[in-house]
Amino acid sequence: MVNPVWLKTFCTLVDVGSFTKAADKCFMTQSGVSQHVRKLEDALSTTLLIRSKKGIVTTEAGEQLYRQGKDVLQTLDNLAVNISQDPGYEGEVRLMSPGSVGLRLYPHLLDLQVTYPTLTINYRFAPNGDIHNAILNNTIDIGLTTACPVNPNIQSEPIGEEPLLLVTPRHVKSPTWETLCQLGFIDHPDARHHAELLLGANFEQYQTAQLRPIKQSGFSNQIGLILLPVARGLGFTVLPANAVAAFAQQAAIKAHHLPTPVSETLYLSSLAGRVLPQRAINISNVIKEQVSDSIGMHT
Repeated sequence: MVNPVWLKTFCTLVDVGSFTKAADKCFMTQSGVSQHVRKLEDALSTTLLIRSKKGIVTTEAGEQLYRQGKDVLQTLDNLAVNISQDPGYEGEVRLMSPGSVGLRLYPHLLDLQVTYPTLTINYRFAPNGDIHNAILNNTIDIGLTTACPVNPNIQSEPIGEEPLLLVTPRHVKSPTWETLCQLGFIDHPDARHHAELLLGANFEQYQTAQLRPIKQSGFSNQIGLILLPVARGLGFTVLPANAVAAFAQQAAIKAHHLPTPVSETLYLSSLAGRVLPQRAINISNVIKEQVSDSIGMHT
């Protein structure tokens, strides 16, 4: 491997044509310049310069090293400049969130990417536990969760709250416990947790139902499809407000605001101690703005 310091001294010497001028430009002594050239020649096992009273002449090997060495030094200079820069809207931002908030946020982030084509949004939907693990493994920059991280290696802040809604087919005007039992439950990865929060706060029969659970009428792990069986009259479910608002067939479902409202807090998280790149900081700020402006969410 060629020592870049020796290479820079050599290329400077060839540029200026004398050891005296090279020493001045490199802030070295003439003997220091000569030593660098000699070390370079020893490392490459070849003669690079012919020294004469009239100056220096590069050998064939020296000329080749000079041409290629200048390119290498320019690349190293560019690398240093690029690393020191931290553009606000260039490069990749990796983030994960539950599907509900993702349905609202992702289109806005894509709008931002259209405005800044050198920005890349890498967005994945996942449950809270997977998001926490991804933060700890440093495979994402930003994580949005509805569960406050307990691991001290994750730093987080609450940025909003999203209501949970009971969703039934359109014909159900005022849901009773008997009606829900007749319909059956459309399950999804977070459904049991959501049901415990919302139904547990609004139906006394829910605790007893844990001994004799409501029948399951269906299951989907795709956030955009969970309400499809509900729209077909096959059951009911509990979902965050943003997931309900994003469903295309609004005329076929009815979202119920129950007497005791229940909301989930949304947390913006990242790896503790990690300094996020400016692009990730900017995306975090955009997310906070969108969450505060989104339907059914407030800060």
